[in-house]
Formats: sequence, structure tokens, C-alpha cells
Amino acid sequence: MTIASDLLATGFATLPDLIRAHARERGSSTAIADPQGSIDYATLDRTMDRVAAALQRDGIAAGQAIAIVAAPSTSYLSVFLGAVRAGCVATPIAPSAIPSAIAAMIADSGAPIVVLDEPMAQALADERVTARILLLSDADLPPEGPSGDAELLEHWLAPDGARPTPVAIAPGDAFNIIYSSGTTGTPKGIVQSHAMRWAHIARNSAAGFDTAVTMIATPLYSNTTLVSVLPTLGWGGSVVLMGKFDARGYLTLAERYRATHTMLVPVQYQRIMALPDFDAFDLSAFRFKTSTSAPFSAALKADVVARWPGLLVEFYGMTEGGASCALNATAHPTKLHSVGQPMPGHEIRLIDDDGVEVPPGEMGEVVGRSPAMMNGYHGRSAATRDAEWHDAEGNRYIRHGDVGRFDEDGFLILMDRKKDLIISGGFNIYPSDLEAVLGQHPDVADCAVIGMPSESWGETPVAVIVPRSPEANPADILAWTNAQLGKTQRLSGIHPTSELPRSAIGKVLKRELRDRLTGTPA
Repeated sequence: MTIASDLLATGFATLPDLIRAHARERGSSTAIADPQGSIDYATLDRTMDRVAAALQRDGIAAGQAIAIVAAPSTSYLSVFLGAVRAGCVATPIAPSAIPSAIAAMIADSGAPIVVLDEPMAQALADERVTARILLLSDADLPPEGPSGDAELLEHWLAPDGARPTPVAIAPGDAFNIIYSSGTTGTPKGIVQSHAMRWAHIARNSAAGFDTAVTMIATPLYSNTTLVSVLPTLGWGGSVVLMGKFDARGYLTLAERYRATHTMLVPVQYQRIMALPDFDAFDLSAFRFKTSTSAPFSAALKADVVARWPGLLVEFYGMTEGGASCALNATAHPTKLHSVGQPMPGHEIRLIDDDGVEVPPGEMGEVVGRSPAMMNGYHGRSAATRDAEWHDAEGNRYIRHGDVGRFDEDGFLILMDRKKDLIISGGFNIYPSDLEAVLGQHPDVADCAVIGMPSESWGETPVAVIVPRSPEANPADILAWTNAQLGKTQRLSGIHPTSELPRSAIGKVLKRELRDRLTGTPA
């Protein structure tokens, strides 16, 4: 047995302790690679010590947030993990947010230090940022950063060889804060504990992460990314950070590194599988591919299973925790329309609008509980209470915000986000049903259905499509689609667009679509 395997066999271990063990036992093995190079476990461990020691030197207490706003890199992850080693709370923030929103999230977190890369330092130059600013590199930066002088990270770090004072970390202590996308309102800081992150690492005991080369092509501020990055490092594998995603570049990099594992969102799978020369790439090293965060069509899953080596597993869950489902698409080809079954130790119930559990086979709002649940929303106790549901025994569940039903084999079939449900003339209309039909039309490359105000019906379903060619006729597509739908489901209009607005992890921004069409006759 090794130190790392002993830790992994316990009921709880911290990620910094696991990385320390890997540094001792496989120090020369690659931990993280990015387009500029790579670092091994020994270097990662030393850099984490330098970060943690510098935080302690400057009087930053355990439990305080350390914000990071930057593109993915080895330096980014070193700071993130070093903050955690100091008992601080890593707080990655989306660089894609508008500058004022970024400044607001930094302030909301209470972070005394924020780490920026060059583009973010420039973007925040006119914002009031009271946190101390550290710059990841000296790449052509002005002498002054946002709200005053900025320091180079390399100059701020404790000397090489410095060791921080060990910090006792309890399972319930905060590991990180992940800010929600803000696509449904003001971003909320989701506080995730060390116990939650340990659960993500421990549940992957059979996934082969100890010998993994994990390709990462989604941003590091997303929980979607971290649920692959952190288990890879926890088990001692290698993380390859791609940076900005493009389909051919991804395949080239995966072939070069002989990638074995990856997490991609459905739109990335869609773009990769659509490449005419996909089959020319050598992907034979792949063993484990996963997806989450957005609807994943059955047809696309089937294509990935048929043409891309290795298992394909779809995970359904949420950053707040609750419960997760897993669908082994390779093993269950007749269940590709579902998101799988609840994972071991995870419990899902379906409730109605009054909070009463619905009978088996009926649709209801998804609520879940598991070992991996958020502590709550940072500084928002009322929002935390609103996100919770308790059963008759007082057990705490998290509301997922989705509507679904279980089939006869216990596989969960999602209908839609509860907030996206369209009520037209008193009838419930699920946009995903309409999108599934629209997506079958040969002239439709991508689509989304939203509810728009209607004087006659209250709401009416309207589609926004990305045509495959300029010759596509929206009127013909509308007539064809409505012929496949029930009378109460029929679309009242179709609006072509060049591209659907999506978040960095592939979710269609339906609120933005509604804003675009506000005032447009349905």
C-alpha cells in the first residue's frame, strides 16, 4: 500500500493531502499540462506550499475566499489548490461575465485577494475592485491594474521551499465557492465543502483516474470541469487543459496526448462528431468519456457510442448537489432518452407544486439528496431555504428545478426545466418535446423553444432555429413540425438565427432569446 492509496481508502481525505502523497510517490509524473507547458506533481506540491505560505504570511485566515478570474492554466490551478491547502476557499469567477458583474462577485465573496490574467486586468481597469490584485504573469501589462497597483504572482509567492503551517480541515469546511451562471437572475455563490469534493473523488474509484490523461476543454470556474479535474488529481492522473475549444483542435490534442478520459458538454460532442474527418483521428486510448450540464440528444449519444472508443457516461446533477444520476450509454442503448438511474447513495424524489410526493410513473419536480450537497448559498440564507425541500422525517433535499418522471426500470426521463415550462391555454407544454421534433427536420441544425406572451393563450410556444442553409424555408419547417405535434403543442412561429446564445458550458440562454423577441409578434 502507498500513502495515497491509504488516504483514498479512508472515509475522508483532503485533496491537498492527496496531492502531497502523489508528490512523494510519483513526483516526476505530469500533474497538469497547458499550451505553455506542464508541471509534475512535485512542482505542483511545492507551488501550492508557496501559495499557502504567502497567504499565511499576509494574515489571510482559513475560511476566507481567494478569487481567481483567468483563463485555464497550470498557474491558475496551482493558486486554486494552494488556497485550499491554506484552508481558504477557492473562488473561481467566469471571465466571460461583464466587468461590473465580475467586480460584484469578487465583492460578494469577500475575497481579500483576487488573481487575474492580463485580459481580465484590462477588462476590470475601470471597475472598483478593493481586493488586493495579483497578476498571473507580466505579459505586457500596464504599470497600474484596476483600482490601484497590481503585483506579480511570482513576486508575491513565498520563496521556493517554504512550508505553510499545517491547517486542520474538517469535512464540513468550505472548499470552494462556485457562482451560478446568472442566466436566471443575479449570480449566487454556491458553497461546496471538502466533504462534497471528497465524495466526487471517492465515487470515481472504478473510473481509472490513477492512470488517466484527462482532456479538459471547459472553463475552470465551472463545476462541470472541476468534477473531472479534481478526481484526476486526487487519484494521481494527468490533466490536460486545452484552453479555448475548437473541435479539430480538441481531436488533435487528444491524439497527441493519447487522452484516456474527458468531460465534454453536449454541444462540444455535437461539433466534434460533425467533423467530416472525425474517423481519421486515432482516439483508441480513450476509456471514459462523460457529459453533463445540458440536454444530450439520444441520437447524438448513439453516434458517440458507435464511433468513439471507450465508455460514454452521462451525468445528471447540479452544482448545488442534491442527487446525481448516471447513464452508461454504452451499456444501455435502449435508455438513451433518459439521464440514467440515481447513483449509489443518491436519492431522488418527485414532488408536485404543493411539495407532495407524486405517485410512481407520474411527472413531478426533481428533488435530491446525497453525500455531495452544498452547504448553502454564500450570504443568502433565504435563497438557501428556497432551494431546499424536507421530507416527513426532516431529511434535507435540494430542488433541482427540473420536471421529470421515472420509467418502469427506474431511469429518470427529464421533461424540462420547471422555469421553462410553457402554460398555453391551461395546457402544460414541455419545450424539450417540441425541440426533439424540430431537431429531426433536415433543414434544422440547432433549435430552442421558448414561451412568449399571447393575448389569446397566456403563453404560446415559439421556436428559434439555426438553419442548415440559407435556402431553408421557416414557413415550410413550421408546417412540417406542427403536423407532427398535438393541437395544444403547435408552434406559433419560427425565427431563424445564425447561432443560439449559449453559456460557456453549452447551455442555451433562453432568457436572452426571450429578450431578443420581446415585442416581436409571435
